[in-house]
Amino acid sequence: MADVNRGNRPLSPHLTIYRPQLTSMTSILTRITGNAMLVAALMIVWWFLAAASSPEYFAIANGFVTSWFGDLIMFLSLLGLWYHTLAGIRHLIWDNGHGMDIKTAEKLGLACLIGSVVLTILTALIV
Repeated sequence: MADVNRGNRPLSPHLTIYRPQLTSMTSILTRITGNAMLVAALMIVWWFLAAASSPEYFAIANGFVTSWFGDLIMFLSLLGLWYHTLAGIRHLIWDNGHGMDIKTAEKLGLACLIGSVVLTILTALIV
């Protein structure tokens, strides 16, 4: 039977008092970067398909990929790739049962964030 008082019940207090932790935010960011890298992957596939199609179509795709917006997408995808890789290594460490205490988990989260920025800048400068 349906609950008649469903609309009259108060909301759970966690909505107003919850403070996000670094570990939960880095876990969510791992999922976001994994999905966001699909944009760059689709852009690269489009570029390859255009190269196989015709010179005119390749000129359009290449113009987009090498534009400032395409460069921004590729740079952010590089950042996402490095972050996702470092977060995967962090999860491999956790899968072995190491670094599960809060202090170490937060240090690993900071290492992922800082490391991904540093590695992205180094990669962009070298390539």
